[in-house]
Amino acid sequence: MFIKQILFISLSLALASCGGKDNKKKEQKGKPNIVFIFTDDQTYSSIHALGNNEIITPNMDKLVHNGTTLTHAYNMGSWSGAVCLASRAMMNTGRFVWNAKKFTGKFKKDGNVNKTWAKLLESGGYETYMTGKWHVHVDPKLVFNHVKHERPGMPLDNWDWKTMNKKFDSISKIKGANPDDIMPIGYNRPQNENDHSWDPTDSKFGGFWQGGKHWSEVLKDDAISFIDEAKTKDNPFFMYLAFNAPHDPRQAPQEYQDLYDVNKISVPESFIPEYPYRKSIGNDNNLRDEALAPFPRTEYAIKTHTKEYYASITHADAQIGLILEALEKSGKLDNTYIIFTADHGLAMGRHGLLGKQNLFDHSIRPPMVVLGPDIPKDKRVNTEVYLQDAMATALDIAEVEKPNYIEFNSFLDIARGTKKESNYKEIYGAYLDVQRMIRKDGYKLLVYPKIEKVLLFDMNNDPEEMQDLASNPEQKERVQQLFKDLLQLQKDMNDPLDISAIYHKL
Repeated sequence: MFIKQILFISLSLALASCGGKDNKKKEQKGKPNIVFIFTDDQTYSSIHALGNNEIITPNMDKLVHNGTTLTHAYNMGSWSGAVCLASRAMMNTGRFVWNAKKFTGKFKKDGNVNKTWAKLLESGGYETYMTGKWHVHVDPKLVFNHVKHERPGMPLDNWDWKTMNKKFDSISKIKGANPDDIMPIGYNRPQNENDHSWDPTDSKFGGFWQGGKHWSEVLKDDAISFIDEAKTKDNPFFMYLAFNAPHDPRQAPQEYQDLYDVNKISVPESFIPEYPYRKSIGNDNNLRDEALAPFPRTEYAIKTHTKEYYASITHADAQIGLILEALEKSGKLDNTYIIFTADHGLAMGRHGLLGKQNLFDHSIRPPMVVLGPDIPKDKRVNTEVYLQDAMATALDIAEVEKPNYIEFNSFLDIARGTKKESNYKEIYGAYLDVQRMIRKDGYKLLVYPKIEKVLLFDMNNDPEEMQDLASNPEQKERVQQLFKDLLQLQKDMNDPLDISAIYHKL
């Protein structure tokens, strides 16, 4: 009974004012509030209302139905295997990927905290609150007015991650090394249906727990506490609520695990046992995300990890429902914008990959839903945006002038339906020095510099990116033009990698 009450908590009253016409609409006073809800590793296709019939997400569904979904939001990439680190640096500084790397590297020396997202909103009269995963190279207490329970990228309770990673990196390079000698419990599994080495409900394994309470629940409690405090004040507020879920190790209480039957989980259409180029694109055996499941991949292993992924998302979904209920009870909702997204996507078996260290859509596209007093309800918009545009959008909502050093653009007019065209002629993507991407006019060009491999996908007719067209003679001119456009994009992005030699060999 408890799980049903949590999962299907009624939010119709809480969300009715977000985007619809209301004859009894109250006069809004002052600047609107902004609530930013941020999950970790959640791919765009992991919400029931957006087409995934296997996952249970009643509260995310209600966000979708009561707001506008930007179906094509992209993460620009990363200079680090911890893609979330780069994503969050871009989000909070407003700078494109390579410029964000330089800027965050100066935090400790220059202390440029006044140029961050929360500080810019504070300059516009906002009181700012933060809880959850931060993972930006500056103390959040210097950025936000109120901070509770700052979280690292991974749990630190029972696993010594620094020691493990050093051991992992060194031993994994030894030919014939036994994976069991490298990884802690929870990795390289399940070997088969009899492998019960990992329990996604047991807090003794570390996971995302604190004193027996799941981190997603701690975040929910913090958020409700913030709301209770903010409702007594007249100045507008900005809440930055960053879940660790559904990042691995994916744990959730037993009630949520029981919602899913591993035998009823489908295998992705693009599933293959092993991506042929993975070692050349930085997805070797010693990449932690990819080491979660055995090589080559098995359908059972992918189903098992997907089941735990879904349970973690459903558990976070329940906490989001309680946060929104508290927001409605506060009386502040009718003058509040909500932006819901994640720091990137995740492969979860597609193309034989598990992680986010690739430039396929499953790993660079998160969900992006916007709700607010003038945002249309239950609308989908396929205009291409970057997820980090959320920062510039919040400044737009707050009527805070965007400084010229903020490189991302507001999508508020796109969400409102007053503009259809993208703010970008093309979408750029990068991962370390091993992958580059351009998406333009319905096509995606991928470049793997280490092996001089070029791939082309027709994203309208092949959204799962399964049919490489690069060797098709009819596409030769398109490949050359997209590559030329990519070279120009690299200049615009201050990309340090020179791939022009590959272009001249086309």
